Amino acid sequence: MRRLAPRPILLAASTAAVVVALLPLAYLAIRTAEAGWDRVVDELSTERVALLALRSLTLAAVVTAACILLGVGTAFLVTRTELPGRRFFAVLAALPLAVPTYIAAFAWLSEIRGLEGFWPAALVLTLCSYPYVFLPVAAALRGADPAQEEVSRSLGRSGWQTFTAVTLRQIRPATAAGGLLVALYVLSDFGAVSILRTDTFTRAIFVAFDLGFDRTGALVLASVLVVLTVLLLTAETTTRRRGARYARLGGIRRPPARLRLGAARWPAFAALLGVAALALGVPALSLARRLTDGVSRPGALAEVAVAAGNSLTVSLSGAALTMVLALPLGLLVARAPGALTTALDRLVYLAHALPGVVIGLSLIFFGITVAYPLYQTRWLLALAYATLFLPLAVGAVAGAATQSPPGLEEVARSLGRGPLTVLRTVTLPLVLPGIGAGAALVFLTGMKELPATLLLRPTGTDTLATELWTATSVGAYAAAAPYAALLVAISALPTWLLVSRSGLLDKEDRG
Repeated sequence: MRRLAPRPILLAASTAAVVVALLPLAYLAIRTAEAGWDRVVDELSTERVALLALRSLTLAAVVTAACILLGVGTAFLVTRTELPGRRFFAVLAALPLAVPTYIAAFAWLSEIRGLEGFWPAALVLTLCSYPYVFLPVAAALRGADPAQEEVSRSLGRSGWQTFTAVTLRQIRPATAAGGLLVALYVLSDFGAVSILRTDTFTRAIFVAFDLGFDRTGALVLASVLVVLTVLLLTAETTTRRRGARYARLGGIRRPPARLRLGAARWPAFAALLGVAALALGVPALSLARRLTDGVSRPGALAEVAVAAGNSLTVSLSGAALTMVLALPLGLLVARAPGALTTALDRLVYLAHALPGVVIGLSLIFFGITVAYPLYQTRWLLALAYATLFLPLAVGAVAGAATQSPPGLEEVARSLGRGPLTVLRTVTLPLVLPGIGAGAALVFLTGMKELPATLLLRPTGTDTLATELWTATSVGAYAAAAPYAALLVAISALPTWLLVSRSGLLDKEDRG
């Protein structure tokens, strides 16, 4: 298939989406320039910045490594072995996406008083984040050509040698993409590190902004996060370019032979059950113990209902706006690959690693100085969600568009149909599954988002996340439980949709 030249309409719309994603960086540049170069150098040269950078990078590295180990191992057991209850574990492995890190941290802290520090934060972030690796790797394993592994085994390689030499190389792009999302998520996380009192860039930035005594220092720290994100994106792009690409040898997909675990069958079952107990059981137990007390408060149910309605409204608005921005860029990535397209795709990730508080402040500045009619409306908050979660939506659309044949669009154009007609009648139906998956993922992450929501919600508008944070910040765990329980329950619905769209529940994968 020849490489297509960038299409003007898609390129223009994609550029507009990237401009939206870069609004926080423009804010950082303006505010940092106002502080002066000498002040910036002074801030960067302090021992505190070095310690924060070391701790943040170490936390990201530990959590990413643990998530890759858990995610790849779970995906392999679910898709390639005769593990009992494979469909059951496919769902369990994805459900931690529905648990916000601040709910998980609140649950662990309420069960184990005094729990705080680096390793508890690493544990909570790992348990909440490993589905970001599990889902793409499981999809890659299902789609990989089993003939490559069969050839390897026919040459006398053992099962382990085949796994390390062939299977891991086949899934390396998916593993790298999932690991990148985990690393960026850890760098930008505020809830878990704040509740478990672990000093990272995000916690230091929030404290500086919240107390208002060192805003320049906070902006410098945020700028360092942007630099770290660029380094991570460069590393991931290099891995993607060097990763071997394995084409399917036949046109008909056939499932690979499942590995017999033998004596390891039930230990593997117990291991996955143990991970699920830590990731889901501890939050569920903690919420269940406090839920009765929480809902028995006068007016509690009405308050929870109002907060739930607000959460649904702002998250749906954010998902809709994000998908409108993501659609042209996702199609451009799939249909017109090249250096310019890659640059646009990578740029939308820069804001993804910024703390929500920086996104919030940048859009407050944007709303007051540029788009005042949006200020104090839910659409400014929706714009924040689009800025934060655009990479998730772009990846979903691009993945679906890559799997759909571009020849159908070329045939439609050859018959005289215009670009917009082709988009409406051919392209959109082809990528609709990706649009649905992207919308579900953005809705899910929007429901859980906290710092930007705290800053940008219209006056008098409280969401499940903000009410939960208000209650936990004063130690009112029983009052927080109903908000947390409903937030997890609502978030579980798009998580189920993501699992079902991945194909892990198809007939051939039944346990």
